[in-house]
Amino acid sequence: MKRFILLLSFILGLCILTSCSDKEKKSFLWSHVWKDSDGDYNHYRIPSMIVKQKETVLIFCEGRSGGDASDIDLLIRRSDDNGQSWSEQSIIWEDGNNTCGNPCPVIDQTTGRIILFMTWNLSEEGGKLVVTKRGKDTRRPYMCYSDDDGLTWSEPVDLTESCKNPDWGWYATGPGIGIQLKSEKYKNRLVIPANHSYTTNNMEEQVIDGGYGYGSHVLLSDDGGATWRMSTPITPGCNESQVVELSDGRLMMNMRSYNNMNCRAISYSYDGGETWSEIEHDIQLAEPVCQGCIIEYGQYKGKNMFLFCNPAAVDERMFLTVKISFDDCKTWSNAKLIDGGRVQYSCMTVLPNGNIGILYEIGWGGIHDLGIAFVSFHPDELFSPGTLLKERNSKSNNFPGK
Repeated sequence: MKRFILLLSFILGLCILTSCSDKEKKSFLWSHVWKDSDGDYNHYRIPSMIVKQKETVLIFCEGRSGGDASDIDLLIRRSDDNGQSWSEQSIIWEDGNNTCGNPCPVIDQTTGRIILFMTWNLSEEGGKLVVTKRGKDTRRPYMCYSDDDGLTWSEPVDLTESCKNPDWGWYATGPGIGIQLKSEKYKNRLVIPANHSYTTNNMEEQVIDGGYGYGSHVLLSDDGGATWRMSTPITPGCNESQVVELSDGRLMMNMRSYNNMNCRAISYSYDGGETWSEIEHDIQLAEPVCQGCIIEYGQYKGKNMFLFCNPAAVDERMFLTVKISFDDCKTWSNAKLIDGGRVQYSCMTVLPNGNIGILYEIGWGGIHDLGIAFVSFHPDELFSPGTLLKERNSKSNNFPGK
């Protein structure tokens, strides 16, 4: 009888633990990690997020005084508990009143080193002067690294000579993250998606000003980030790119498009990112001409799953939505509305507990609405009905729950 009671107690305890574990897995978090109203900076933009060796979650952004070419510092916060709490922000890079931004990190899984690409320009010169190369300088790519989980960083190094075509004026890394390749032929190659402005005489292209267009490219390293080189460019009319490696070793670039298609532009590489195919448009991925993010989640219920996230409206930056692909990004399904308000740029990652984490810009509905938010949820939520989060409270910016 005692054995029976002990066995029953053990089974009940196991059931309770399993129930708690399932509840914890399926729970979600939402927090306003950077608020424009906090007084440190006027605006926070350009989110990026990575997980260091399945432990520390690192989030990056720009602390801005104004627009894209204003006084900007590059910031970081860290979490050791899957985003339940965050460290105080610290500055990775600042250069007086100049622009230090566009974080695009990648982790070398062989060494554990975090490599961070960024860009710099003179803040006294607006974006158009940089794009058209009419200013004192253009925008330059820089790189630094951390070997202690993002606590300290090396001095940024200017990579203009090896990573920028002299014809390019504007330059941006990402926004988002880079990847490390897994296929045998190009194993451990580091790939950083980037974009640029370039000179064009093709009047059929979508031009910016006086014969300048937008294009994308990637930066490649086969020696752990010691040296870098450029791929061939992807044109016309695309920028703000993110890249994934497909199951057959191909790379797919997913890009913001200026080709009046109201959807994402894509391109493929069959040689590890060295060269790229002509752009296509994926009408399944509607966009209002804005940045988007794409990642490989990994195995979910026996299938390899990719995730895509962006403001899924056509004419406004609203309705942050995640879509799912189980066939190497050929088809997308199960569109899940994450945030029904005004949203902009985003970055996704797989958290140490298996949850999906999204770092995204919220606004523009008043000073309390602006900034960057973090949301975490179990992938099962992508297959449940309804919006993930209730309507955001414009005064408190707290979500009461689902």
